Amino acid sequence: MTTDSAPTTSQQAGPVALSARALGPDLARGFMLLFIALANSHYFLRGDSYRGGFPVGGSGLDSAVTWATSTFVDGRAFPMFGLLFGYGVAHIVRRNEDLGRWPLRKLLWRRSLVLIVVGFLHCMLLYTGDILAAYGMLLLLGAWAVRWKDRWLFVVAALFFLLACFPAIDGATIDTAGPDQAMLSPDLLTQLGERIVVQPLIMFLGPIGFACPFLIGLWAGRRKILERPEQYAVLLRWVAAIGIGAAVIGAQPAALLAAGAASAPSDDALSWFSPMHDATGILGGFGYAALIALVAGRLSRQPDGERGWLVTAIAATGQRSMTCYLAQSVVWALVFTPYLLDLSDDLSVTANALLAASTWFGTVLLADLMHRRDYRGPFELLVRKVTYRR
Repeated sequence: MTTDSAPTTSQQAGPVALSARALGPDLARGFMLLFIALANSHYFLRGDSYRGGFPVGGSGLDSAVTWATSTFVDGRAFPMFGLLFGYGVAHIVRRNEDLGRWPLRKLLWRRSLVLIVVGFLHCMLLYTGDILAAYGMLLLLGAWAVRWKDRWLFVVAALFFLLACFPAIDGATIDTAGPDQAMLSPDLLTQLGERIVVQPLIMFLGPIGFACPFLIGLWAGRRKILERPEQYAVLLRWVAAIGIGAAVIGAQPAALLAAGAASAPSDDALSWFSPMHDATGILGGFGYAALIALVAGRLSRQPDGERGWLVTAIAATGQRSMTCYLAQSVVWALVFTPYLLDLSDDLSVTANALLAASTWFGTVLLADLMHRRDYRGPFELLVRKVTYRR
């Protein structure tokens, strides 16, 4: 019971206002959606043969784009989003810390449910490589971890990181397969039939790859590391240097092979290329997040009017990352689906990269328009409504 003069608090704090959000995480999400576009779209391309998810036999420029994408993009952007996902969950926990364990878990489970449902529909109708449902499953389980002590977050994260360091039991090597019928279906019925089988695999196995970044994101979010780059400048510099450096070096065996600049080694050596690429990609995701946080720290010291239109627009994209991510998939479905434009045979690796960059920039313009109209975005509003029931 409270008196008239006593301050009252809401049972649930709810989402933070857009104007009060820290620049670093939003800028990271917005910029890295460019890498998501580059990573997702090249898997649609058809060719006579493939290495590392890229068709071979293109021009020298195509080989250079393949090398750059494999080195800086593939397997590097998604771990960063996993970290930011955990970081955001930690932020939700802080804002609702007055709730008990079960009410907080129920709030997070409602959030996971909307991600699973939207992700399932996204996979079935637009893009078979959906990650939203995998994030939803991760949160469904991760809701039990939000109050773990720091040491347990690190121990479990390290175990999942070690899983990424070992080759598959069956000796799987660099991907040499092109797009299958689940990705490029000749008709809608075939598409639905193929993807209903693929989606559960991605949804249930995906959290294994995202668990390490997610748990580290929970730890970082508790300390607001990305929101306080001045306080954690030394840590962020080391993480940026070591993480990005490891990602670049660790990508070279797979990247040079995919670009056609190196011949295939023995099967035993080849079997380590993918795990080396994936494991160092996790470190690269941490490094990218740290680097962008440092840049955002400098930009945050400038008045809003002096940051420039592009910075504000990219941050607005990060604030609406789910809507912009799904908007990318609308483009992929329209451009590549065989019963629509069917351009998988027509675009080179370079032309596809230009399409990906243009698509990302289109979402930046869209997000900036929503920002100017003070509109959160349709899918952000959906998640908010389901999570907070308002």
